[in-house]
Amino acid sequence: MNKYEILYIISADVPEEKREELINKFSSYVESKKGNVLGIDKWGMKKFAYPINFKNEGFYVLMNVELEPAEVDAMAKLMNITEGIVRQLFVRK
Repeated sequence: MNKYEILYIISADVPEEKREELINKFSSYVESKKGNVLGIDKWGMKKFAYPINFKNEGFYVLMNVELEPAEVDAMAKLMNITEGIVRQLFVRK
């Protein structure tokens, strides 16, 4: 298993309870694929450097996980189709 940092941005117009559901959804996804969530760091609302989808800010979340390399692509695809996720970035440590 490799260690990854996953940084994703939740849209600013997503309510707080839905935001928590999204964070729990992705952490439970990692655990369901026999990975480990090492930490979740909620950075909060931050302004974008440039508008993304006509929005100027979003809620940033950083997850440190251990996951199989094959599952990273599947998780990226899941994040792409999840409503409310603006961007995501996977970095292998």
